Amino acid sequence: MRRTGGRVMADSAPVRLAVLVSGNGTNLQVVIDRIEAGEINARMVCVVSNRQDAFALKRAEQHGIPTIIHEIGAYANRQAYDTALVEILRNQDVQLVLLAGFMRILTDVMVNAFPHAIMNIHPALLPAFPGLHAQQQALEYGVRFTGCTVHFVDIGTDTGPIILQAVVPVEADDTEETLAARIQQEEHRVYPEAVRLFCAGKISMNGRRVRILS
Repeated sequence: MRRTGGRVMADSAPVRLAVLVSGNGTNLQVVIDRIEAGEINARMVCVVSNRQDAFALKRAEQHGIPTIIHEIGAYANRQAYDTALVEILRNQDVQLVLLAGFMRILTDVMVNAFPHAIMNIHPALLPAFPGLHAQQQALEYGVRFTGCTVHFVDIGTDTGPIILQAVVPVEADDTEETLAARIQQEEHRVYPEAVRLFCAGKISMNGRRVRILS
């Protein structure tokens, strides 16, 4: 993979992909499924978790994908943790990193190592409701619509350039759980689509603006 004029160019070889996880891994699963169906030109070379008990690790193992436990306890601070994480990913020649329920905020060490090559999915229409409990934030604010956002990761909290978004209506009787479930359905649609576009060389960057190429 190479970059020309801000455009991510796809070679014929599959993009080498890594996924960072902490929990159940449903977004991990949909990306795996799309890759195995031949819909995304990528090879998932590893799944990295900061928790040994993350069910996402079992999902990866069921598909023969190497897994790595990378816990924070062995490191003095977040920068040291991310420095070691960068080394893990570079040893695997990773070209694109996905966050799939990874419950750690990345430092500039990690972000600068993979500029415009780390994606995250957030359960709100950014820039509204960043951070934790976005669904509850939406309910408390009283919005009529919320949704999810796929974005590149920068050093802020859910502030990176937006790639794709999907809108979800908020129903009068919604709870945080029911709203989260409907948002997740859209996450499972737009996240693998953003990955597909990246791997097909159809994402162009101009500052913060993301353009989807035909």
